[in-house]
Amino acid sequence: MKTRLVHAGAKAPARAEEDAIGTPPPSPTRVPAERYYSPAFAALEAERMWPKVWQVACMLDHVAEPGDYFEYRCGPYGVLIVRDDGGTLRAFQNACRHRGNSLCVGSGSGLRELKCGYHGWTWDLAGTLKRVPGRKGFGALRMSDFPLVPARVDVFGGMVFVNLDLDAMPLAEYLDEIPTDIAWCRIDDFRCYATLTVEVEANWKTIADGYSETYHIQTLHPELLRCVDDIHAPQQIWRHAGKSDQPYGVQSPRFDGALSDEEVWDAYVYTQGALMGAAEGTPFPAAEREPGQTVADLIAARTRSFAAGRGVDLDWADTDRVTRLHQYNVFPNMTFLVNADHLTIMTSRPGADPDHGELTMFLMTRMAPGAGRNKPTDVRISAADAEPGIVLTQDIRVLPGLQRGLHQPGFTHLVLSNEERRVINMHRNLERYLDLPQSERMTGGDNGSQR
Repeated sequence: MKTRLVHAGAKAPARAEEDAIGTPPPSPTRVPAERYYSPAFAALEAERMWPKVWQVACMLDHVAEPGDYFEYRCGPYGVLIVRDDGGTLRAFQNACRHRGNSLCVGSGSGLRELKCGYHGWTWDLAGTLKRVPGRKGFGALRMSDFPLVPARVDVFGGMVFVNLDLDAMPLAEYLDEIPTDIAWCRIDDFRCYATLTVEVEANWKTIADGYSETYHIQTLHPELLRCVDDIHAPQQIWRHAGKSDQPYGVQSPRFDGALSDEEVWDAYVYTQGALMGAAEGTPFPAAEREPGQTVADLIAARTRSFAAGRGVDLDWADTDRVTRLHQYNVFPNMTFLVNADHLTIMTSRPGADPDHGELTMFLMTRMAPGAGRNKPTDVRISAADAEPGIVLTQDIRVLPGLQRGLHQPGFTHLVLSNEERRVINMHRNLERYLDLPQSERMTGGDNGSQR
């Protein structure tokens, strides 16, 4: 029998049986519904919030080599991320200094310079202006006066973040406790193999809210409810970020123990069997079960075996590290889901108007140490064509109805539970960035106090 060598920090710490609600507030939190559809509110977000926050734009694999570039768009803003000739990662506002034309669209490789396709002004990959056709006509034009306008760029866990505010706090500070909290997981070993951008009929906040609470699992995801403890899913709130821990491979306490181990196994295989290489219908492995093993233990064993098949050693991770999903939310629009062999990153962005938005999923796989890098495949589809697994498809399908309901004249406020406090924290940060007057702020709940 193989002896499992466990490195320091491989085992999850002991966890109290804390529920997802925590300490209930004196009353529900009420959030003005117009924040989700008002053009004036969206304009305020574009003016005061989007240019001031860190956003995940792409993966390091998109811009790994000199000459690689990636265009990130969010509402009216565009940021061009490039790897210069010396290997330095740079970001610029995506605008020619002549008349504002976008310098690059999409993503690609092999850039030697940044040349405007309208009038030919040209910069090197470090953002220095090199050529201006017909320069004489501009009179005393000094090239050094017109570099590309820089943006902040930084990397965490293979994710490339950008911020238009050059005076913004460092990314490591913005992420609060996340880098320390997730250090055990070695997320740098994950590689992005594809991104999927889904165009939806919903505000970017409507999209983000769905990945900020587990309250909806009991109704929207009945199949998932059979293999996840949605009650004992403790949450933490920092400043820009929050998290929830969700145990998988166990039935929800809402069933009061009525499900058999086989039913819990079948539900996990049906909703996320791909994470352990199990096709739909894979039977319960009763013959493999050792005395004392739980369903979660069996899932963890299958997951380790599946990882070993692609050269990944997960012997360092105990059952809890393999089966407990850590869901992190980063203001304003990012969620990432991670455990020992799973990482999915999701972001939402504003669309053409407040009733439209985009959901982008970064699909990842853990690779063996020293594995090479490949550019992700970037796919864009409509919501009608999106079927990224049963659970995510259910999340996407509910969005248009949510957005329509927010418009109804009798629906003036969202009424939020303390279980939805990651949603509340997003609005708390919105109010801070937008500097809203007291009359337009949330009411009830904990009165906006910082946890």
